[in-house]
Amino acid sequence: MGPRVALHGGPGDTLPAMMDRSQVHSLVRGLAGECINRAWNWAGTAAAVGPHDRRGRRYQAMGEGSCIAFPPGSVFGEHLIRIGDATLIGANVNLAVGMFPGEPLRVPDGVVITIGDRCMIGRGNSIIGRCSIDIEDDVTTAPNVYVTDHNHSYHDLSIPIGRQWPTEAPVRIGAGSWLGTGVVVLPGAVIGRHVAVAAGSIVRGVIPDNSVIAGAPARVVRRYVDGEGWVPPVRNPVATPEWFIDRPVAGPAPRASGATGAGATPGGAR
Repeated sequence: MGPRVALHGGPGDTLPAMMDRSQVHSLVRGLAGECINRAWNWAGTAAAVGPHDRRGRRYQAMGEGSCIAFPPGSVFGEHLIRIGDATLIGANVNLAVGMFPGEPLRVPDGVVITIGDRCMIGRGNSIIGRCSIDIEDDVTTAPNVYVTDHNHSYHDLSIPIGRQWPTEAPVRIGAGSWLGTGVVVLPGAVIGRHVAVAAGSIVRGVIPDNSVIAGAPARVVRRYVDGEGWVPPVRNPVATPEWFIDRPVAGPAPRASGATGAGATPGGAR
């Protein structure tokens, strides 16, 4: 039996007078763990960013019912980012305009990154823009997706690649599309509407509407053809319940001290 420690207290003490050190450690650890978890859950609700919060007002626009979950990733250039209504951006998502905070950019349209209505951006995503990234309505991304409209040049052998000025080309992700875990969307990619992108794919070029793509680089592996349906056929089609189609993506949630704004729980998007 290990050494014992005397815990002397008043008449109202609820702890036994004598306890093993291991018992004390276990008790303290359990209480501390419970307090930390409750505080973290509270922070997730209180620190989520919504359109009426001070941080939410930094964006060029953030629509009603939208939310950026806590903790956020690296975020800068908010005044050049537009977020639509009822969009949920998960925890640890990097949203950045420019290669570094405050990079001087020429932005004729006044916006670099646009995220539409009812989108779900998975945790750990990175959306990094310099010229134009347009994510249309109802797009869903799994965790750890990377989207960028620029990349380092490598043609000049006298300059290290990491120091060469980037090339850039606009990116668009069509409405209703789904990007699986670990997808990389390269500069110049134009993904059509209702496109499913398999996990781990690297996307470049133009992708047609109503298709499934996979690989590195990603290629069309299934496509919807009018009069025929999906070619090749979907093996196990399932019907989607109405309640699931109509469910809210994000919405208002209680805030600390009566503060207004954001919504959704901290775990957020996937």
